[in-house]
Amino acid sequence: MHAVLPADLAAALAARPELADTAVRYFPELASTNDTAAALAESGAADGTTVVADRQNAGRGRHGRAWDSPPGAGLYMSVVLRGPRSPVVTLLAGVAVAEAVQGAAGVAVELKWPNDVVALLADGGNSVGTRRKLAGILTEALPGAMDRDAGVVVGIGVNVRSRTFPGELAARAAAVESLAGRRVDRSVLCADLLVRLSRWRRRMVAEGEGFVIGRWRALAPTSRGAAVSWDVEGSRRRGVTAGVDDTGALLVSCAGRTERIIGGEVRWD
Repeated sequence: MHAVLPADLAAALAARPELADTAVRYFPELASTNDTAAALAESGAADGTTVVADRQNAGRGRHGRAWDSPPGAGLYMSVVLRGPRSPVVTLLAGVAVAEAVQGAAGVAVELKWPNDVVALLADGGNSVGTRRKLAGILTEALPGAMDRDAGVVVGIGVNVRSRTFPGELAARAAAVESLAGRRVDRSVLCADLLVRLSRWRRRMVAEGEGFVIGRWRALAPTSRGAAVSWDVEGSRRRGVTAGVDDTGALLVSCAGRTERIIGGEVRWD
């Protein structure tokens, strides 16, 4: 059963009139916010229902990877989005997260296809010129796989508090506060993110998916001209990114032709 909203989260949500009808469920600890949001959706939870946890003990990212979710260190949330499924939803969520992080922390961020929010580190010894992951997005279909209108759950994880990351994450991840050089209010970030997500969904309805993709492209410089590699039937392919098409697929120039990538694992070389 969900707990009473913490006072700071309740205040942050109440300060945004656009969220007056948004159901937010808070849990001190969960296995996965996506799993809980999907279960709520299966029980009839409304569009926009949001699950927030202070800690996940089985948080996950794409391809089943674990998402490190220690208590109090990040923003861990999932949102039920009813309606037709579209691959552009992941890009839309990325735009909302990037804009919310920039607004809350005043730091420049970029998007990396298909679901990462990253920051380019300009200094720091061996980290010069490297991109570190600040946030990730995991979009999963709601139960009812044959029904395109069943909708999705969008899971969002943001590294907020400055901390030491475990294992290989130490070389790939960063926290918003480390870049901002100051405290960042997780509750305010959560509320702003939900507002931006709602606004971008309305804009997509009013102006089309192309409008969302245009904004995503502006925030994703590595979607053009970056060296990447990926596996196809056991063999490694290499190419240079050539943008995203109007469905959100990544385009890569490879051996004189353009490849269209809609899933799988892409490595940024």
